[in-house]
Amino acid sequence: MRNRVALLVALGIDNFGSGLFLPLGLVFVVRVVGLPLAQAGGAVTLGALAGLLVPAFAGRLVDLIGPRTVMICAHVLQAAGVSAFLPAGGFAGVVGASVMLAAGQQLFYSSQFSLIADVAGEGPKDRPFAEAAMVRSAGFGLGGLAAAGLLVWIGRDGLYVVVMLDVATFVIAAAILSTLVTTVPRHLPRCSASARVWRNRPYLALIVFSGLFALTMDFFLIGMPVYIFNALQGPRWLPGAIIALLTVVTSLGGVVGLRLTRKLTRIAAMRVGSALFAVWCLACLMVVFVPKVFQPVYLLGATLVLAAGDLAFGPRSGALAEAAAPPEARGRYLAAFQYAFTLAAVIAPAVVALFSVAVWIPWVLVAACACTAVVGLGRVGPRLPAEAVSPTGSRNFQS
Repeated sequence: MRNRVALLVALGIDNFGSGLFLPLGLVFVVRVVGLPLAQAGGAVTLGALAGLLVPAFAGRLVDLIGPRTVMICAHVLQAAGVSAFLPAGGFAGVVGASVMLAAGQQLFYSSQFSLIADVAGEGPKDRPFAEAAMVRSAGFGLGGLAAAGLLVWIGRDGLYVVVMLDVATFVIAAAILSTLVTTVPRHLPRCSASARVWRNRPYLALIVFSGLFALTMDFFLIGMPVYIFNALQGPRWLPGAIIALLTVVTSLGGVVGLRLTRKLTRIAAMRVGSALFAVWCLACLMVVFVPKVFQPVYLLGATLVLAAGDLAFGPRSGALAEAAAPPEARGRYLAAFQYAFTLAAVIAPAVVALFSVAVWIPWVLVAACACTAVVGLGRVGPRLPAEAVSPTGSRNFQS
């Protein structure tokens, strides 16, 4: 229990720092470093693309030295990356800082599932993943609120404070992991060729369908403000209110979501979540038929549908990915699973850009992806290990 609490505290602190800086990273580069917006966006994007290379070898590192050590290194690398934004004087400096930050982020994401699983011990991991998601969501949301408060309170200089606080959170999180979290070394057989991820087609399919889930969430985060401002001419406060509502619901409802879906297999719960994403897309597209005065309330209500889908899908997908991975190659499998989220983050801006072609195209495309996940998960479920899809004793564990 001490390990579990310490890990959750570290994850909460880490995500508080990320909530502080990540939404303002581009603003910092433009307003403090002084790059034009086009160059700033290009530099940060190059860093993010470089980070995509990390999961390919991070999994081997997790299996070799353990996820706790890898996550500590990830925190240190992120702290160095964020610190490097302070002396960055031009395009090259921003690219270098972005590469370090993105590499640290991908190293973190590639090791977090394995570390949560190690700390949770034996048995299904649905609840530990749900608790971690709740804490991380709450931490990120509080960080975003703190960043907004700093900017309102002290203006442009608040950007420097945000950077320094973010660095401190990574250092503190690393210290907690190194001193308060312990894991038992796993003595596993050598990974056979048959256990390699690219030869496991059902697992690759799971990654693809989980990526469609991640695409919906990334599209929501960056596409909703564009839709509200450009297509609906909605109030300035609405995107922030919608994101805050999603944060509150997902921060508080993770365990409740597990209880409500406790009679479903993991695949069935994920299919329900994907179906709710499709309903959310349709509801948002139909807002144009709602009187303008009621549109904010309507969209806030639609956000609850998205939140329900996230609660049904998110923890179950992580638990299924962990349970379906061969024990001797779990680090590599879970690092590969991270590509579901990294590739979605790369694709989402291109989907949002389709608003410039026609306002309905992104919604239809994302809804089609969600429906594809519903069908695809139904077909891949029987090909995954039965114990991973419907774990013995999961009901007691989740409740």
